[in-house]
Amino acid sequence: MLYLKNPFRFIKNIIVIPLVSLLIVPLIITDILVEIYHRICFPLCGIPYVQRKKYIKIIDRAKLKYLNILQKIYCMYCGYGNGALSYWKQIAGETEHYWCGIQHKEDPNFIPTEHQKEFAKYGDEEEFKDKYYKK
Repeated sequence: MLYLKNPFRFIKNIIVIPLVSLLIVPLIITDILVEIYHRICFPLCGIPYVQRKKYIKIIDRAKLKYLNILQKIYCMYCGYGNGALSYWKQIAGETEHYWCGIQHKEDPNFIPTEHQKEFAKYGDEEEFKDKYYKK
C-alpha cells in the first residue's frame, strides 16, 4: 500500500473519488440484470446456481478499527465491486460451458480463463461429441 505513504494522495483522491464513485450506478444496474438472468435462465437450462455469498464480501473490512470512515466505505465498495465481477465471471463461465464448451484456438496473445481448461480442445470434433452428445 505505497499509495498511503504518498504525501500528495489527498489531492489525487479528490480527483479520483468522484470518478470511481460514478461506477456504482452501472455496477448495481448490471448486478440486477445478471441476477435476473441467473435466476430465470439457469433453472430453465438445468445449470446449477452459482452461490453469490462465495464471491461477494462487503462488511468484514469495514469492521476494522484502524481504518477511517472513507477507507471503510471504499473497502466495502471494492468488496462489492470485485466480488460482483467474480460472481458474474462464474455465471458467464457456466453459461459458456453450457452453450459452447470448446476451447479457443491457441494464441500466444490470449489468456484463456481457468474454466475453459475443461472444455473440448479447439478443432477436436470427437472430444466435443464425447463430452456433449454421449451421456
